[in-house]
Amino acid sequence: MKYSFHVEGMTCEHCEKAVVRAVRQLDRSAQVVADRTQNKVEVESSASAQDITQAIVEEGYKVVA
Repeated sequence: MKYSFHVEGMTCEHCEKAVVRAVRQLDRSAQVVADRTQNKVEVESSASAQDITQAIVEEGYKVVA
């Protein structure tokens, strides 16, 4: 499934990579694009939106509905 998340707290390239890494630890085959300038994370994954949200939050970022 394809998901789009509004993620607050990504301020640099390291932040983007951390979010991508967190999602890929959940689903190694996930396609993830993080854009800190738009506070947006696009994910194509077999994992649920809830699990992806949890992975991002556990990495230290806020997912806004």
